[in-house]
Amino acid sequence: MKILDRYILKKFLGAYVFVVAIIVSVVCIIDITEKNEKFIAHSLSGEEILSYYLDFFPYIANMITPITVFIAVVFITARLASHTEIIAILSSGVSFRRLMVPYLIGAIIVGAFSFALNGWIIPHANKTRIAFELAYFEKPYTHNERNIHVKVGPELYLYIESYENNNQKGNRFTLEKIDGTILKEKLSAEQLVWNPEKESWRLVNWKRREFAGTVEKISYGETMDTTLNIKPKDFENSYKMYETFTLPELDEFIRLLRSRGADDIEIYLIEKYFRFTSPFAIIILTFIGLIVSARKTRGGAGFQIALGFLIAFIYIIFFILTRSIAEVGGMDPALAVWIPNLIFAAVGIGLYKTVPR
Repeated sequence: MKILDRYILKKFLGAYVFVVAIIVSVVCIIDITEKNEKFIAHSLSGEEILSYYLDFFPYIANMITPITVFIAVVFITARLASHTEIIAILSSGVSFRRLMVPYLIGAIIVGAFSFALNGWIIPHANKTRIAFELAYFEKPYTHNERNIHVKVGPELYLYIESYENNNQKGNRFTLEKIDGTILKEKLSAEQLVWNPEKESWRLVNWKRREFAGTVEKISYGETMDTTLNIKPKDFENSYKMYETFTLPELDEFIRLLRSRGADDIEIYLIEKYFRFTSPFAIIILTFIGLIVSARKTRGGAGFQIALGFLIAFIYIIFFILTRSIAEVGGMDPALAVWIPNLIFAAVGIGLYKTVPR
């Protein structure tokens, strides 16, 4: 690595850390101000609050990393341009393409670090952060969904009229085994109660009907223990659950939802694809930031920095818009998270033609 690469890379990473620290500190201060009454109402100690923000800080920092990288690149490149350093570098025989190399190295370093945080480290921190929010910020959760239909196996379909999550009990339970279009077995019960000691379900006042051609066999009973591909946690509060999964856990949960024939898996797919596209967003926005701020202007670095903020704002709008459409099923989740990157990659290619040579 040449002296020029080390010089720019040092400025790039230093500016990125500085921008992240400033923005996240402001966000945390605003957040503390908004939640201060709840901290006081629950008599939370300083240690408990600090522990929460030690999990909250990296979560916010990583979430805004593509934008903070972009702002950092615009900031340092605009300053280099205003000090005529970019002109001097290009005049010495270094091509603009070669000038991109230290920026690419910096973007890859930040992107790889962000991917590791997003995929494995932050989800573990989110488990305690979200548990804290559920305990002190959110209202007590009550499962009020009725007429629950769940596919729990290749041929097994479960129905519960209602479920009470406070005592882990379901009412009007039915489990049907269907081979193609043929009903092979139907198990019903007045109640479905979770047994935490055996980690199984207990059926109360059950009735089983088995069909073999035109022959029907009926059996009854007061109680029966059984295992099902569903647990009480499936009826608990799903508030930001997708943020608590590591990548392997997220893949496993998506497979589970698909095996049950669930329709509301878009938010989990978006979360998965976002974790993979975020490093590419960092690289794309790094090059756009370099291109828009590499030219020296009479007004100094202020215009380029303002333009950088404008482009960052437009990127956020695109991402929020496509994500919202995908969450309601109006767009393929993979396409939704890639559209902002594809659009801004095309913008970057167009802007590349305008850079100083």
